[in-house]
Amino acid sequence: MGKAEGEKSCVPTFLVFFFCFFFRIREEGKDSIPEHPYLYETDVEISLVHGSSKNPIERFWNGSSTIYILQKATHDEESDSVEESRTDDAVYAPELLPKESPGPLALSVGRAKQLISLYTMVQNPNMTYLGISDPVVLPPLWVRCDGSDPQHTCWIGAEPLKAGNKVTGVNIYMVSCDGPTADKTRFANLEELKKEHKIRHHSSVVTTKGFAQYELVAATAIEDTIAESESNIYVDITWNGVDKILETPPLVSAATLNIALESGDPRSPVFQLYRELQFLLALAEGLKTGVTEWPESSESESALKLVQEFLTDSKKKLDGDCVSGNKSEREKIKCDTAAVDSCIKSIFGERGDLDFTEQLWCKMKGKCVSSYQELIDCFTLVIKSLELGEIQPWIHQGSSSFLSQLIQQSYHGKMEDVPLSDITPIQMLLEIGLEKMKKDYVSFFIGEPDTGSLLFQDYFISTSVDLQEQVHRVQKLHHMLEIMVSCTGLLRFRHENLFPLTQICMQYYKENPLNEKHVFQLPIRPALVKKFYQNDNPEMWKVEISSGHGQKEVKTTWQVSTNAPVEHGTANNSGLFSDSTVNGSSEERLYFITMNQCSQVQFT
Repeated sequence: MGKAEGEKSCVPTFLVFFFCFFFRIREEGKDSIPEHPYLYETDVEISLVHGSSKNPIERFWNGSSTIYILQKATHDEESDSVEESRTDDAVYAPELLPKESPGPLALSVGRAKQLISLYTMVQNPNMTYLGISDPVVLPPLWVRCDGSDPQHTCWIGAEPLKAGNKVTGVNIYMVSCDGPTADKTRFANLEELKKEHKIRHHSSVVTTKGFAQYELVAATAIEDTIAESESNIYVDITWNGVDKILETPPLVSAATLNIALESGDPRSPVFQLYRELQFLLALAEGLKTGVTEWPESSESESALKLVQEFLTDSKKKLDGDCVSGNKSEREKIKCDTAAVDSCIKSIFGERGDLDFTEQLWCKMKGKCVSSYQELIDCFTLVIKSLELGEIQPWIHQGSSSFLSQLIQQSYHGKMEDVPLSDITPIQMLLEIGLEKMKKDYVSFFIGEPDTGSLLFQDYFISTSVDLQEQVHRVQKLHHMLEIMVSCTGLLRFRHENLFPLTQICMQYYKENPLNEKHVFQLPIRPALVKKFYQNDNPEMWKVEISSGHGQKEVKTTWQVSTNAPVEHGTANNSGLFSDSTVNGSSEERLYFITMNQCSQVQFT
């Protein structure tokens, strides 16, 4: 048997091993994603990515929800010695790699093409000599590339084309990356892109679709702060019929507003409410752990003195002067934009129906109460005044805090004994603060017509759950409030825009825990936010050129983006992400250029 004949006879066995390896990974990943990647041969690391996992190729491909991701394997000296001792057959067993990995590494373009070729062959139903009696459609496969070729290829992908359960062909994707650069002469010409597409795919008619992403409100660094915020408001816009590269989307486009907002920006008009919430959270944590972190008092007057003055005023007049915060503090609230309406400020800190317990909370909240003993002293004064009948305070109907119950008892001249010890004082303060803050948020959300009062009644302000869960739901309310205030103050949204956004936020938080990194999405008309982006450069701009229909459809995608389109390293190719500018200027926006070209391999 000659050498050529011997090599040919071992190919089917090699391909069977390849197919069985990837089939087994698919089967093991049906119920749950494997915690660690698999090792193929000695140089390839394989991960199975599902729809719920972070998809590294979502920026330029939006196909199947389950895919293989292949990259260069990482080894330490111990694992290398293990590899040398393996038998030939053991090489193909799905070996789980060690836990720690330095990050994604890329394979050479040549090795990536070899893997894509093997994948294409095992998906070909005409390869009957492989002995696979029941052909199985494998998930799409994508390989990280090191960009060492002239085109700077950073990904190569393969996606099966199906007719029922039968594979009829494979789409091959070649993704190239370059930049960053501010030199727009390196940008493609749309007509040339269309011409190249027609020649490559032998098509006479092509269609174009545009996509642009603009940042409307970005988190900016706050002076003297270390923590970085991930807050951002941006808009995604899509339209049909692109005329030129980097064109501004027409007003007939479809647009989606994306909002990711972290609470606690000192410039926010609701920052004082945020601080109030933080004190509430500290009390809840103290109730849970038995250890309360008391803030250092920053007030000129102690909480005890403020409560004494409040009780004296209550004895004279029971009209409950509506003070929910220090007026001078409210006047100091500033935002970095004049877009914050005075109506927003008036909603918070000036609610006109504060009852006795809510006003008491305002005297004791935040940096007024600075110790557990001071808290006891304050409540001792209040309870003594109630017992002596010196005050007959008004409280909201339906108020369920322990202090409210004592006040109701005082109306009849008989109160139960209250041992102000252990966690009782903390729980009493937490309860009145919780009730007050719930009403603060409700005054905004339900104060607006049709914003979903039923959702509030059966979830956000429910008292049928324990205090910790009630506090958690108030946190959700505050996050929603921050979103609404940002859209009102910064984007000038009106009720017709706030209403659907409120519904989206409420529905999400009724079903999910607090998550300030979640991106809330709202379909809008581009005209609503056009003034914020019409004279700005996009964060991402993309044109999609397509021809054919159904399984015969092929696409060429060209895009620029301010963020790198790939996260795998560039150590093996310094030219992939070259740092280039025009005439040494760094003022122009730098863009990464990405091209995704598709070709088809037909099996029938």
